[in-house]
Amino acid sequence: MKLPDIKILDEANKILREKSKEVVFPLSKEDKKNIQDMITYLKMSQIPEYEEKYKLRAGMGLAYVQIGILKRIFVIVEELEDETFKEYIIINPKIVSHSEEMIYVGEGEGCLSVNRDVEGIVPRYARITIEAQDIDGNSFKIRVREDIAIAFQHEIDHLNGILFVDRIDAKNPFKDAKKYREI
Repeated sequence: MKLPDIKILDEANKILREKSKEVVFPLSKEDKKNIQDMITYLKMSQIPEYEEKYKLRAGMGLAYVQIGILKRIFVIVEELEDETFKEYIIINPKIVSHSEEMIYVGEGEGCLSVNRDVEGIVPRYARITIEAQDIDGNSFKIRVREDIAIAFQHEIDHLNGILFVDRIDAKNPFKDAKKYREI
């Protein structure tokens, strides 16, 4: 596998604070290539030999804004137990329902645009249903739970100019931890 030539923006870049625009179909060849490059990058970041060779930080998701393009697109690459990957290409997502139950990642959320350790909990819904479009513009609905639900919410935040660090209480980073379920 060849490492794609994509540059992931750092949190200091102001574009990450902007709201991404709705995508109009059909997608351009460039958009389709960027989506594939993002997926390849995420896969490589989760495979130890490439992670080491290219000094990558493991990542599960990337929003288009993180490569400097303000379009409502994100991808998630989930490594499955059999060492294969499940890919999600999500365009123009809208959360249509969510659980009342809240969860958080015990070891803390991370982000390929935040190159520092950040302590604290990020409360997220345990389950969400979104409506979105696929790479061809077809509408679909998907319900996700647990870690994938967290990843979806994290990437949707990016599309709205929000970083996970914004959701951590600055004065009390572990505030309300007992109210939510740790995963």
